[in-house]
Amino acid sequence: MKLGDWQQINELIRRKVFPPGEQIMSMLVDFKKGGTGPEHSHPHEQLGFVASGKIKITIAGVEHVLVAGEQIHVPSDQPHFVVALEDSLVLETFTPLREDLLNS
Repeated sequence: MKLGDWQQINELIRRKVFPPGEQIMSMLVDFKKGGTGPEHSHPHEQLGFVASGKIKITIAGVEHVLVAGEQIHVPSDQPHFVVALEDSLVLETFTPLREDLLNS
Protein backbone atom coordinates (compact mmCIF):
# COMPACT_ATOMS: atom_id res chain seq x y z
CA MET A 1 0.00 0.00 0.00
CA LYS A 2 1.36 3.44 -0.88
CA LEU A 3 0.43 6.90 0.35
CA GLY A 4 -2.63 8.26 -1.43
CA ASP A 5 -4.23 4.83 -1.93
CA TRP A 6 -7.44 3.93 -0.13
CA GLN A 7 -6.93 1.48 2.76
CA GLN A 8 -9.94 -0.55 3.88
CA ILE A 9 -9.94 -0.55 7.69
CA ASN A 10 -13.13 -2.60 8.06
CA GLU A 11 -16.45 -2.95 6.22
CA LEU A 12 -17.56 0.53 7.38
CA ILE A 13 -14.34 2.59 7.24
CA ARG A 14 -11.64 3.28 4.71
CA ARG A 15 -8.91 5.94 4.73
CA LYS A 16 -6.51 7.67 2.40
CA VAL A 17 -3.27 9.00 3.95
CA PHE A 18 -1.81 11.81 1.86
CA PRO A 19 1.92 12.50 1.38
CA PRO A 20 2.98 14.72 4.32
CA GLY A 21 4.77 18.02 4.72
CA GLU A 22 7.69 18.36 7.13
CA GLN A 23 5.58 18.70 10.29
CA ILE A 24 1.95 18.36 9.15
CA MET A 25 -0.07 15.67 7.44
CA SER A 26 -3.64 14.81 6.53
CA MET A 27 -5.85 11.89 5.70
CA LEU A 28 -9.36 11.44 4.40
CA VAL A 29 -11.63 9.02 6.25
CA ASP A 30 -14.72 7.62 4.54
CA PHE A 31 -17.23 6.35 7.12
CA LYS A 32 -20.37 4.42 6.33
CA LYS A 33 -23.23 5.05 8.77
CA GLY A 34 -22.45 3.25 12.03
CA GLY A 35 -18.70 3.16 11.46
CA THR A 36 -16.78 3.66 14.68
CA GLY A 37 -13.23 4.80 15.31
CA PRO A 38 -12.29 3.20 18.66
CA GLU A 39 -11.17 5.30 21.60
CA HIS A 40 -7.49 6.22 21.45
CA SER A 41 -5.13 9.08 22.17
CA HIS A 42 -1.86 10.28 20.70
CA PRO A 43 0.60 13.10 21.32
CA HIS A 44 -0.33 14.75 18.02
CA GLU A 45 -2.62 17.77 17.75
CA GLN A 46 -5.52 17.02 15.39
CA LEU A 47 -8.19 18.86 13.41
CA GLY A 48 -11.20 17.05 12.01
CA PHE A 49 -13.22 18.69 9.21
CA VAL A 50 -16.50 17.08 8.17
CA ALA A 51 -16.70 17.41 4.39
CA SER A 52 -20.01 15.55 4.21
CA GLY A 53 -22.34 13.69 6.54
CA LYS A 54 -22.71 13.81 10.32
CA ILE A 55 -20.51 12.40 13.09
CA LYS A 56 -20.45 12.26 16.86
CA ILE A 57 -16.99 12.65 18.36
CA THR A 58 -16.31 12.25 22.06
CA ILE A 59 -13.20 14.00 23.38
CA ALA A 60 -12.21 13.42 27.02
CA GLY A 61 -15.79 12.36 27.77
CA VAL A 62 -17.47 15.36 26.09
CA GLU A 63 -19.71 14.60 23.08
CA HIS A 64 -19.79 16.84 20.02
CA VAL A 65 -22.05 16.35 16.99
CA LEU A 66 -20.63 17.78 13.77
CA VAL A 67 -22.22 18.16 10.35
CA ALA A 68 -20.81 18.98 6.93
CA GLY A 69 -18.79 22.19 6.98
CA GLU A 70 -17.86 21.98 10.68
CA GLN A 71 -14.43 21.37 12.21
CA ILE A 72 -13.20 20.29 15.64
CA HIS A 73 -9.86 20.43 17.42
CA VAL A 74 -8.57 17.38 19.30
CA PRO A 75 -5.82 18.43 21.74
CA SER A 76 -2.71 16.32 22.25
CA ASP A 77 -3.06 13.26 24.49
CA GLN A 78 -6.87 13.53 24.84
CA PRO A 79 -8.80 10.25 24.56
CA HIS A 80 -11.28 10.44 21.70
CA PHE A 81 -13.51 8.28 19.50
CA VAL A 82 -15.98 8.84 16.68
CA VAL A 83 -19.25 7.34 15.46
CA ALA A 84 -20.66 8.09 12.01
CA LEU A 85 -24.31 9.08 12.37
CA GLU A 86 -24.59 9.19 8.55
CA ASP A 87 -22.31 8.22 5.68
CA SER A 88 -19.53 10.78 6.21
CA LEU A 89 -16.28 12.03 4.74
CA VAL A 90 -13.86 13.55 7.28
CA LEU A 91 -10.55 15.27 6.58
CA GLU A 92 -8.17 14.83 9.52
CA THR A 93 -5.00 16.90 9.91
CA PHE A 94 -2.18 16.11 12.35
CA THR A 95 0.95 17.79 13.63
CA PRO A 96 3.62 16.62 14.10
CA LEU A 97 3.65 13.70 11.67
CA ARG A 98 1.95 10.47 12.70
CA GLU A 99 4.61 7.97 11.73
CA ASP A 100 2.23 5.12 12.63
CA LEU A 101 -0.10 6.19 9.81
CA LEU A 102 2.68 6.91 7.35
CA ASN A 103 4.12 3.42 7.86
CA SER A 104 0.82 1.47 7.79
